[in-house]
Amino acid sequence: GCCFEKPFRRRSSLRKALQMSPVPIPGSDAPSVSTWAVLGESDEMPPDHPQCRGFDFNTVLTDSGSTSEPKKDVLDELMKSFFNTGFQATNIGLAIDEIRRMRKWRLSDVPWKQGDDEDLRDPAIRSRIRAKIFLAYTSNQISSGQRETIKFLVQHGMVDVVVTTAGGIEEDIIKCLRPTYIGDFHDYPGKELRLKGINRIGNLLLPNNNYCKFEDWFGPLLRKMHDEQEENNTFWTPSTMIRRMGTEIAHEDSVLYWASKNKIPVFCPALTDGSVGDMMYFHSYKRSGFILDIAGDIRKINDCAVQSHATGMIILGGGLVKHHTCNANLMRNGADFSVFINTGQEFDGSDSGARPDEAISW
Repeated sequence: GCCFEKPFRRRSSLRKALQMSPVPIPGSDAPSVSTWAVLGESDEMPPDHPQCRGFDFNTVLTDSGSTSEPKKDVLDELMKSFFNTGFQATNIGLAIDEIRRMRKWRLSDVPWKQGDDEDLRDPAIRSRIRAKIFLAYTSNQISSGQRETIKFLVQHGMVDVVVTTAGGIEEDIIKCLRPTYIGDFHDYPGKELRLKGINRIGNLLLPNNNYCKFEDWFGPLLRKMHDEQEENNTFWTPSTMIRRMGTEIAHEDSVLYWASKNKIPVFCPALTDGSVGDMMYFHSYKRSGFILDIAGDIRKINDCAVQSHATGMIILGGGLVKHHTCNANLMRNGADFSVFINTGQEFDGSDSGARPDEAISW
């Protein structure tokens, strides 16, 4: 039906154009329709239009032609070249540029106008106010070696708010207790791994003993937090529980440790969707009444966005972390900068695959 209708109309229009604009080849009897289709002249591209060209490693050689001490930073120059490389490399180049823009932004970029806060009139003050950067990621980023990159960003205060899933919380702690191993996507049958007590995450292997270690560590902490709730009237939200976990693990490899140390809030509205939830379930049979207040955190993350002069979103993955971050920024009528990196497709109507333009419509 309709999926063939538009191509048919285009072919009809093309035939009309061919009949009106034949391009004969002198001395040739070739059909004009063929010469038009193959040899038709194109419009000239604008002189300043970006050209496709990959990275030339010769540009980083020393004058002697050696690579031992390059003239330029190879990684930095390679990253710069991505924009002109084409395909997904160009999208990475665009993402790099967007992140540079969100990190460079200062309130001084926006002129003060009548009616604005008088306390923010001083250009020196305005030059110190940055965009608030939300970093959101799914648990696979912590399962993999990406954890070390995220840890670096949090350790050095390069992001202001973190949003993740339950796995992104517990696996950060687990890796401080026992390692995750490299496996294979296909060589380890699930039934055999189950009998051996080994869990597979893609091509990573996580022995069940890792979770036992986590439960040995988290169980006493949960009981202690329950005591503080009853004795001090302390009611925990997911973010305050996560901050406590980061403080207690006190391990410099941990994302949560550095978030706690640098007072960077970590939000996880589905904190119970994993081993933490399992532990809370078992704990409830021994001692009921522990409260985890989700409502407190929705107020807190929304205020993080609303009370910012500008915001940027870096969202690795989709689903909950993507929607939760975008929804918080919706409260200030959207973010000023955004980078989405995921494998979702928009044809199924999922939030994971939605492009930024769809988010703007909300």
